[in-house]
Amino acid sequence: MLTLFMALAALGPWPANAAVPADTPPLRVRFAPEKDYGPFIYEDSEGAVRGLSMDMLVALAEPAGLQLEILPAQPLKDILAAAQRGEVDLISSLRPTPERAQWLGFTRSYATVPAVLVTLPMARQPGLPDFKGQRVAVGRGYAVEAFVREKYPEVQWVALADDAQSLQQLQLGLVSAVVADVASVYFAADRLGLGNLQVHANIGFEYPLSFAFLKSRPDIGERLENALRQLPETQRKAMRQRWLEGRQQGGEDARVRWLTRLGLSLAGLALLGLALAWWRSRGAASDEA
Repeated sequence: MLTLFMALAALGPWPANAAVPADTPPLRVRFAPEKDYGPFIYEDSEGAVRGLSMDMLVALAEPAGLQLEILPAQPLKDILAAAQRGEVDLISSLRPTPERAQWLGFTRSYATVPAVLVTLPMARQPGLPDFKGQRVAVGRGYAVEAFVREKYPEVQWVALADDAQSLQQLQLGLVSAVVADVASVYFAADRLGLGNLQVHANIGFEYPLSFAFLKSRPDIGERLENALRQLPETQRKAMRQRWLEGRQQGGEDARVRWLTRLGLSLAGLALLGLALAWWRSRGAASDEA
């Protein structure tokens, strides 16, 4: 098993604005990254862990006095199971839920994104009640899964490993729609080369993403919380711009783009009709002459 150690203790004295005193020994923390939850946390084609949450954690690790051991990337359901067995200390990109709060603690949120409904292109703007009895994909173990199952039990929910797999199933016609957070939808669609998706309105659920740590390790949470509080806003903004720029358009933007394309098409047809009418009238006038 490949692991990556950030030997922060060897970097010398902590900076003056560090979250922990200079004489505090670093904490060794087993961090479990999610395999495919871009742009927040994912494994790229070369096996490196990347994303907004990874950049955030690297920025926080030194001032928080954390020595990170990065575990192999896995799907979220496997990470949560490993954490319950005590094999993982830290998870990123998680929305706090009552169920998870039974055994996990959470830092303050460092990013918030809405969950949306995604379909193949259609003329109308559907909502989840329109998919009664139909197969709709959602991430297995994702916080939104419990929400939609409880609020829309009439939908036939299909739990899949990640958002990329859900969008592929939609492309193949194996599901009628997908529920996922909007940033992940745009990120996965870009990576998969899917250009014919339609993003609809927010379904009434948002992801305030936090770092999660075992309740038996409150020291990790305290250090991360202090480091998050001291992280400069300019640095937060730069990370958000790098990973979320252009990936948070909501359903209203998607509708506007679709209606604009439709309006331009109709305008083009109208102009063509006027041109044909003019040409025919000219032809009729020539015959009379």
